[in-house]
Amino acid sequence: MSTISIVIPVFNAEATLHELCSAITTEIADATSDFEIILVDDCSRDGSWQVIESLASGNDRIRGIALGRNFGQHNALLCGIRSARHEIVITLDDDLQHPASQIPVLLNELAKGYDVVYGVPKAKQHGFLRNIASRITKLALQGAIGMKVARDVSAFRAVRTRLREGFANFQSPFVSIDVLLTWSTSKYSSVKVEHRARAVGESNYTLRKLISHAFNIVTGYSAVPLKLASIVGFTLTMFGLLILGYVLVRYFVHGSSVPGFAFLASIITIFSGTQMFVMGIFGEYLARIHFRTLNRPPYFVRGGTDIEGELQQQTSRTTCEG
Repeated sequence: MSTISIVIPVFNAEATLHELCSAITTEIADATSDFEIILVDDCSRDGSWQVIESLASGNDRIRGIALGRNFGQHNALLCGIRSARHEIVITLDDDLQHPASQIPVLLNELAKGYDVVYGVPKAKQHGFLRNIASRITKLALQGAIGMKVARDVSAFRAVRTRLREGFANFQSPFVSIDVLLTWSTSKYSSVKVEHRARAVGESNYTLRKLISHAFNIVTGYSAVPLKLASIVGFTLTMFGLLILGYVLVRYFVHGSSVPGFAFLASIITIFSGTQMFVMGIFGEYLARIHFRTLNRPPYFVRGGTDIEGELQQQTSRTTCEG
């Protein structure tokens, strides 16, 4: 029987943490007798960290990690996965939309020899714009990793812990757990699971954040934008040569040139716009190289609790940075 670490990134979830940990403890008892719940507080603005401290002090299976500022969901996941002590890592959200009763479904599929199993909702309980943004993110992920499984990616995962060795030295503020997992394996699967409506509050993943995450995936883990810039540049160069050929034919055959300032201005605008577009893409890649040279970490641990529920170090009570 495998041992299990359950990693949950936490942000403003004080209202759901007690119920979530209780449900996990109840449901996972039949799957394993040795497990832990790692709650990574991504600098919540409510009382989430106080709730985590309370849960950890009363249950030696619960560990809390407090990040120094809000780094983002995937950065918090990376921190939790690197802290996991058991053979299998289960990741899920803090909002109760991923029922703990579905964890055995992931484990049963993982036991078939896969390294990563995603829990795909039978029916998503998100709004229209959120669903559209999720599709954009998955298309970006598919372009970055070149795998059809990207269409089934979700925050509800079962992962073999040993896969983290493939990105043990990864240091970048731009993190996508799903891309990093592809560095270690190609044995993926997915299963249909239940997906509940959000019971408390609103999703922290806005349309803007999801699109920004998709952009970070494409520019941070693939050369697709550079290839696109090359295609656009080549296409417009051919277009320019056709225009030049047309002008030369008019001049030598008909003895006149193409009249009109508007025509000339439109050509200049097309090529100027293309140059700015391509330069923007190059600039994005150069910026990412710059950030890597700064050795900016993907996360910083401010404090936490150990397996016995004692504080490893006193955490600062100052307001977290956004």
